[in-house]
Amino acid sequence: MPQLDTSTWFITILSTIITLFVLMQLKISTINFPLSPSIKSTELVKTDNPWESKWTKIYSPLLLLPQ
Repeated sequence: MPQLDTSTWFITILSTIITLFVLMQLKISTINFPLSPSIKSTELVKTDNPWESKWTKIYSPLLLLPQ
């Protein structure tokens, strides 16, 4: 039974890692990041909903007994 030749594994793995690193660097370098990020306001904005201005009550059909 022949033995597995592992003498080239080191250079194969090393070249794969280097290639992946270079590809990732090229991919990341094409991304345009904003130069100065703008500060967003953290204040809550109150929205007026029509149902907040009037009082409403929801009746359950089971509570509406004939009188």
